[in-house]
Amino acid sequence: MGRWRRSAVSHRVLALIVILVLVAVACSGDGAEESGQFEETSAGLSGGDVATDTTAAGGEAPAEESRSRAGEGGVTSDDEDTLGDGGVTPVALPTQIGRDIIFTADMTVAVTDVAGAGEEATREIEALGGFLFGQRTTGSPEPTSVLTFKVQPEDFQAALTALGSIGDIRNQNVTADDVTERIVDLESRIATATASVERLRGLLSEATDIEAVVELESELLARETELETLRGSLRTLQDQVALATIVLTLTEAASHPELTVGVTAYPSHDSGASCPGESDLQVETGTETTICYEITNTGDTWLTEFELRDPVLDIELDDLVAVYGDPDGSLEPGDSLIVAAEIAPERDLRTRTTVTAQAVDEDGAEIGARPVSQTTTVFVDAVDPGGIPTFSEGLDASWELLVRLGQTLVLVLGALIPFFWVPLIAWFVWRMRRPIKAGK
Repeated sequence: MGRWRRSAVSHRVLALIVILVLVAVACSGDGAEESGQFEETSAGLSGGDVATDTTAAGGEAPAEESRSRAGEGGVTSDDEDTLGDGGVTPVALPTQIGRDIIFTADMTVAVTDVAGAGEEATREIEALGGFLFGQRTTGSPEPTSVLTFKVQPEDFQAALTALGSIGDIRNQNVTADDVTERIVDLESRIATATASVERLRGLLSEATDIEAVVELESELLARETELETLRGSLRTLQDQVALATIVLTLTEAASHPELTVGVTAYPSHDSGASCPGESDLQVETGTETTICYEITNTGDTWLTEFELRDPVLDIELDDLVAVYGDPDGSLEPGDSLIVAAEIAPERDLRTRTTVTAQAVDEDGAEIGARPVSQTTTVFVDAVDPGGIPTFSEGLDASWELLVRLGQTLVLVLGALIPFFWVPLIAWFVWRMRRPIKAGK
């Protein structure tokens, strides 16, 4: 009897364990099934129509793609501009991505003929279906023309390439501004404002009280004004999206001639082999000294026909020794020319050197009527070396002392002459007083 009871209990425990295992397996299967359904739903959301709606509403993924392709300013970091010689490396611009993007570009191109280049640029843009939107031209002191073009966004890159080919590109800035969220926001605000205006108009048509009518008209005017402002902002953005803007600045090539002159000195006569020297120099009187002149072309055009004058030293370019370069030739941008003058100063000097040159193009034709010039100075302090003076130096010193004594005597006499009447008056008074004392 006891055995039977123990056996029944064992079977019951075993049955309970089996039931628990089956329930656990069933729950696990349901969880997996639910997980699979959840993953399937997530996949549908990420790749189906819902994802498209999110993009249209201004999702982050397309915006990030736009920024990664166009950079913060619309140009990828790997595609930097190649300036000069016309044309630039094409930039990767975000197009055909279902976004509202404003394309703009500013570029400066150096040309030999500003007026002719402006006409050529207009023809290139018109060939692409664009048009000239504005123009500002100046003729002096430097010919410059600023042209604003409008083109279709799909022709934006072709327009940049065409404009870059008419001369040498000095700089270029391209931007792509994503305004999708701004347009969506404006459209939403316009819809809300429109509904508000219609509601106020309905209330105004039903109002009979004068005060209510006045209040409703004032509020309606404010809402209509706000609505028109929103519509104007939306039209402006839509116009900017519909047509890309390119601002082209045309400048005359090689129109900035400039030079700098550095003057230094050092004690010695070696035909300028030790140039440059010191900015300010102190030497003994009569010491052989070399003055160095370094002329550098710091402009963007060739220079020729150099002239150098120093009235303090009474020298010109023909009196100098050529150390580096040819003073009678041409100096291209960035190059230097060094010449030297050999002197033996007998007194302190403050040179005043003026250098002029004529700007020319690579063919030697003059650019501009006025030459470029610069004036600079250097101090040479000549000191007495000391020691026993010679006979001639002593004679010169004595003569100089005699001259100074004579000058001092003349100065003293000149100062006393206005007072010569003082002793005369004193003598006259003394003479007048003597007879009076004798009578007493």
